[in-house]
Formats: sequence, C-alpha cells, structure tokens
Amino acid sequence: MEESSYSNLSTSHLLGSVPAVTNEEKKASYDVPEANMQIFPPNNGSGGGRGRGYQTLEAPTEEFEQQPPNNWSGVFSISSYTQYFNVDTDVVIYRLISSFYPVTGDFFSKIDANPDLYGLIWITTTLVFLLASFGNWATYLMQKHSDGTTSWSFDVGYINAAAVGIYGYAVVVPMSFKFLLQYLGSNASLVRFWCMWGYSFSIFIPTALLLLIPVEILRWIIILIAGSASSCFVALNLKSYIEGANDLKMMVVAAFLLQMALAIFIKVWFFP
Repeated sequence: MEESSYSNLSTSHLLGSVPAVTNEEKKASYDVPEANMQIFPPNNGSGGGRGRGYQTLEAPTEEFEQQPPNNWSGVFSISSYTQYFNVDTDVVIYRLISSFYPVTGDFFSKIDANPDLYGLIWITTTLVFLLASFGNWATYLMQKHSDGTTSWSFDVGYINAAAVGIYGYAVVVPMSFKFLLQYLGSNASLVRFWCMWGYSFSIFIPTALLLLIPVEILRWIIILIAGSASSCFVALNLKSYIEGANDLKMMVVAAFLLQMALAIFIKVWFFP
C-alpha cells in the first residue's frame, strides 16, 4: 500500500528530473534579407538626372595602363617615355664607352632591344654645367695669362647659352632627321635617334676639361679631334641605320657637318 502511494506521487517538480521527449520539434525559420550597401550621403549630381538618390556600392574594376600607340600623339605624351628610363648603370657605362669608338658604327644594334633616354638627359645636363663653369674658368685663366691686373667677373650668360645650345641641339636635330627620313619614306625611330645623339655628346665632357689649357692652338686641335670623333660616331651609325637607301646619303653628310658645327660652337662661344 505504501509503496504504491509513493509511486503515484508527481516528480516533475523535483530537481534533476528529465522532461518528456517530444517527437515533434518546432523549428523557427528566418528569411535573411539581402544586404545592399549604399553610399551616404546620396549623390544628387549636378548635371541632368544622372546619379540621383543613393548609389549601390559596386565591386571595383581593375584598370591596366596601356602603352600609348606608336603614333604622333604618343610622341608628345610624357607617360610614353617612362619605360626608356628603366636602365641599369652597367648598361649606361657600356654605351658611354661604345660612344668613344666611333668607327664601329654598330651603336644602333646595341640599343635596339632597350634604347634609353637616361643617357641623353644625364650627358646633356652634365655638359651644360661643365661648359658654363669651365667656360668662365677658361676666360679667367686666359685673362690672367695675358694681363694679370685686369679684374674678372663671372659671366652668367654662359649658363643660358649652354642650356639653349645643348638642349636645343639634342632635341631639335634628332627630331628633324626623324621627320625628314619619314617624309622621304624611310622608317625612323625618334627614341633611338635621341639615344644615339645623346651619347654622341659624351666625348665633349672630357674635352671641356682639356680646353682649360690656356694655349689657343692646342685648344683648336683638341676641339677638332673631339668634333671629328663625335661627327664620325653620328654619321657612321646613321649610315648603318639607313643602309640600302642611296638617295639618303646626303642625310649622313648633313649629320656630320652639324656635329662639327656643334664642336666649333663650343670652342668659339665658351673657350674664345
């Protein structure tokens, strides 16, 4: 009797009791709304009905810089020349040494894979500085050699003359030959012309130092030798570049004479 009464007692309120297992479970399902990121504040736009209200944030698109086309519009674009400054120092030194051997005439084959404009900028800038400074120094030495009592003053005009003469020649002359050769039906590369003419100035850098010697006849001998070497370098390489076109031989002669005129200009103007 007592055992049956104990078994009939309710045990659901006791601690540790296990609730009855239900066969059916209620599962709550939620619909997650699709996220739509928007730019705040809204871009109302100033022109027309374009861009009104909130704008949906889109995935960024990748843009690759394309090389400018090989036409005349690319000639006057600065970005088209950045690749020509990516050159090692060893390559520049090798081309500098090659410019002191004018009789080979194979300079274009050495720069065909990677012509550079670094040599043009560096050589011309160095030459401008040396001509302006050494030209004044040579004037001082000659004046002291002839008359030590006369006062001397630095001529700033040498800087302007050197910059206009060297930079102008280095840019205009290769461009002129490029236009003329293309007009006459010959294929010509402006960058390769700039590169070749730029390295042709390298021989004038040590020449400017030698022209400090206060002996006039020796100065003329030095500048004529340097001018002949630079002129042969330009003429022979230009001849190999347009080889096969007999009607363009006058271009080679013109390049030789222009380079000699540059050498005489350096002597007469900066080392009188």
